[in-house]
Amino acid sequence: MIKSKENKIKYKHLVGPHSFHIPVMGTAFTIDTPIRIAKFGISSVISIGDDELCEEMRKVHSEENNRPFTEIKKWDEDYRARRITAYLNLVQELVTEQMNELKSASFESSETLNTYFELLPDASPLKQEYIEMNSCDDAEKKAQMQTALKAQVVPGNIDVNIMTKLDRSNYDRQGNLLDDKYSDAVSALRGFANSTLESGVVFSAGFNRRLFAQLEGLSDFYPDENGYIKKKIILKVSDYRSSWTQGKFLAKKGIWISEYRVESGLNCGGHAFATEGVLMGPILDEFKQQRDTLVDGLYEIYSKVLSSKAYPVPTKEELPNLITVQGGIGTANEQQFLLTHYELQRTGWATPFLLVPEVTILDDETRAKLTTATKKDLYLSGVSPLGVPFNTLRGTASEAQKQERIEIGKPGSACPKGHLVNNTEFTEKPICTASRLYQNKKIKELNSQGLSVGHLKTAIQKVVDKVCLCEDLAASSLIQFKVNNKRSLKTAVCSGPNMAYFSKLCSLSEMVGHIYGRVNVLNQTYRANMLINEFKMYIDHFRKEMTAALPVPTKIQRNRFIAFRDNLLAGATYYKDLIPKLIQETAEYRHQMKEDLNQLKEELDQLIDEYQVVFKELPCMATA
Repeated sequence: MIKSKENKIKYKHLVGPHSFHIPVMGTAFTIDTPIRIAKFGISSVISIGDDELCEEMRKVHSEENNRPFTEIKKWDEDYRARRITAYLNLVQELVTEQMNELKSASFESSETLNTYFELLPDASPLKQEYIEMNSCDDAEKKAQMQTALKAQVVPGNIDVNIMTKLDRSNYDRQGNLLDDKYSDAVSALRGFANSTLESGVVFSAGFNRRLFAQLEGLSDFYPDENGYIKKKIILKVSDYRSSWTQGKFLAKKGIWISEYRVESGLNCGGHAFATEGVLMGPILDEFKQQRDTLVDGLYEIYSKVLSSKAYPVPTKEELPNLITVQGGIGTANEQQFLLTHYELQRTGWATPFLLVPEVTILDDETRAKLTTATKKDLYLSGVSPLGVPFNTLRGTASEAQKQERIEIGKPGSACPKGHLVNNTEFTEKPICTASRLYQNKKIKELNSQGLSVGHLKTAIQKVVDKVCLCEDLAASSLIQFKVNNKRSLKTAVCSGPNMAYFSKLCSLSEMVGHIYGRVNVLNQTYRANMLINEFKMYIDHFRKEMTAALPVPTKIQRNRFIAFRDNLLAGATYYKDLIPKLIQETAEYRHQMKEDLNQLKEELDQLIDEYQVVFKELPCMATA
C-alpha cells in the first residue's frame, strides 16, 4: 500500500522554500553551484555533458574537503558514466554534510543558519516563524521555536542537465564503434541514474529516441513501494505541443514527467531554439488552460503501463506535476505575475547570477566584461558548431583567440573533447564544424567553387565563426581553480540578452533580495517588460529569417513564414488584452507597456508589408 502522506512530504521538497531556481548555465558556470547554495534551500542545475570537467571538479572539491581522490581514467570501462556518478555522489555528500552542520548549529552562533531564513521571501510562512522566533522573549518557548524551525530546513534540489542533441556515438581505443549505451547522452543518463541523488534530470534541446528509450530499464525512474520516484524527469520545452508529444512517448514506457520547464525560445542564455513566432505569454496561457488535460491524458496511459509492469501505481494527486518558466525574467513584479497569473510553481533565473561570485564560476576578466555589457554586446551569434543560434557576449577571450587563429592562417580548434561532432561532409566519422580539420577542408572547397570575392568572404566567415564550445565554456572553472591544463584556456560565456540590464557584482543576498523585491539591482538602462523584450527579439528574428530566404523562398519556407506571421499577430492581440491584468504594476508602467506594444505592432506590420514576396506562392517556388 502506498504511503501517500510520506510521498506528499517528499514531493513538497521539489518546489522547496524558494519560488525560483537557478537553471543550468553552460557546462561550467553552475557545475558546483549546489555545493555553494543548496544549503540555503535554493535549487540549481549541474551540466553533466562534459565528463572530463566533472572529473576535474571532483578532484578540486575532494582536495578542498580532505577527501581521497582516485582518478577514473579515460578508456577505463564505462569511464564517462563512472566519472559523472562519482562527481554527483561527492556533491550529494558535501551538501548532506552542510545540512547536518546547519541543523546542529545554533541561531546565536551560525550566520549560515540565519541566512537560510533571511533569504526566504517575506510572505513565506517559514520566514514569518523565523521573525516571530527572533522577537520572542520567553527563553523556553524560543528554544522550542528554534527546534521547530530547524526541522523544516531542507536543501535545494541538486538537479542535472543533459542536452539531448549532444549524443555523440563513441569508439574504443582501437577505433571500434561502441554500443549505443556508451553514447554521450546515454552515458550521462546512466551516470545520473547510478548516483545517490534523489533529484531530477533536465532534458533540454528536444526529443532523443535513443536516450529516452534507456529510461525504461532504470528502476529509480519508477515509483517504489511508497509511490515515490527517486529520479525524476524535468522536461525543458518551448511549447505545449512538444510537452504532450514527449510526455506521451515516456508515459508509454511507464515514465512520468515531474516538471515541464518552459523556456523562452529567444530570451535565454546559450542555444536559442525559437518557436514559429509563438510568444511566451500565449504559451504559458495554453499550459494554464490545458494543464488538467495534459495530466489526465498522460496519467491514463502511465497508470496502465505501470500496472502491466507490476509497479506500484501512485494516484494522480500523489505525483509531482510542476510547471515552471525561465528566460529573461528581471524584476520581482514579473516574477510574481508569472507565478500568480499563470499558476506556476517556480521561475528560473540564470543570466543575472553570472554576476554573483558566490553562486557561479566565472573568471574575473569575463565577469568584469559582463558588468559593462550593453545591448549591442549581447547578441544571437552563429558561433555554435551545432548550427543553432547561440546567445553570447562580444569581446570574450574565446572570440579573441578565434580571431588570432584566423589571422595567422590556422582557423579552428584542435577539438580535444569532441562532444559536438556532427558533420560528415568530408569524413566518414563525424567531426566538429569548429575543428581545424573541418574548417581547412571547407575553406579549400569554397576556394575551388569560383565564387565572387564578396560571396567567398561571406561564406568563409560563416565557417570560421564557429568556436570550440566544449573547451571554451568549460575554461572558466579551470582558470578559477587554477587547474593545470596543457591546452590554451580561453573563456566563452553564454549570457542572455537580459544581462544588459544588470551591471553590478552582487552578493547572494542582494540578488535574492532583488528577485523578491527587497532591493533593486537593475542598472539605469530602460528595460521594457520581459514579454515585450521577447516580442522584439522575435520580430528581429523573423526579419533575419525572411531576408535569408530571399529572393525566392521555398514552399516549405513560405508556409513557415505564414505561420510565424500569424502567431506574432496573435501574440500582439493577446498582449493587448493582458496588459490591464498586470495589476501589480503601476498605471504608468502599464501605459508605457501599451506604448511599447503599439510600437512593436507597427514595426511588425511594416515588416509584413515589406516582405510580402515571401508570403506569396509563385510558380518558380521550390518544394524544399
